[in-house]
Amino acid sequence: MKKKEIQVRCWVDIDGVKHFGTGRAQLLELIQQTGSIAKAAKEMGMSYKKAWDMVAKMNERGKKPYVITHKGGNKGGGTEVTETGKKILASYQHLVNSIQQLVETKTDLLKWI
Repeated sequence: MKKKEIQVRCWVDIDGVKHFGTGRAQLLELIQQTGSIAKAAKEMGMSYKKAWDMVAKMNERGKKPYVITHKGGNKGGGTEVTETGKKILASYQHLVNSIQQLVETKTDLLKWI
């Protein structure tokens, strides 16, 4: 028997432009864990430039920055996810979980496929 499942992807557009979705959520999670855009990018298998561009666009389009960087020095530099970024991430994860729970109750379509 073939495995059948319904897949749903969710993202937020601003003025028709993709602003936040699974990839950016993963990037924020990894920045939060590692304290570094470079380390987060490496773990995701993407270039530092692409990750930095994603962060810059999120910060530009959001009401407040999602990520801030600290210049190097005695303690070294670093990157942190702001309270706004943490709230966006938590809200997005809650939305995705809610959608997934709904989809799991609506699998009657699969019997016809």
